[in-house]
Amino acid sequence: MAQHLIVDLYISADEYLRHYKGHVSQVVCEARDGRRVRFPSSILQRFVTRSGIHGSFRIDFDDANKLVAVKRIA
Repeated sequence: MAQHLIVDLYISADEYLRHYKGHVSQVVCEARDGRRVRFPSSILQRFVTRSGIHGSFRIDFDDANKLVAVKRIA
């Protein structure tokens, strides 16, 4: 059974550039339900705009806690 988390991300363009260049490889944040989540920053690359990454995202994962999908929801 797939599970999901909702996270609200506000990463500036300058901050995400550190991820893009490989200086930082993981995003660590708190989901809306209070759980702490860590995932590779590369999965957010398709959501980057000139101002960075801003919005709410649904992160789907399987029973083994492996990433299944990431969708922007707002």
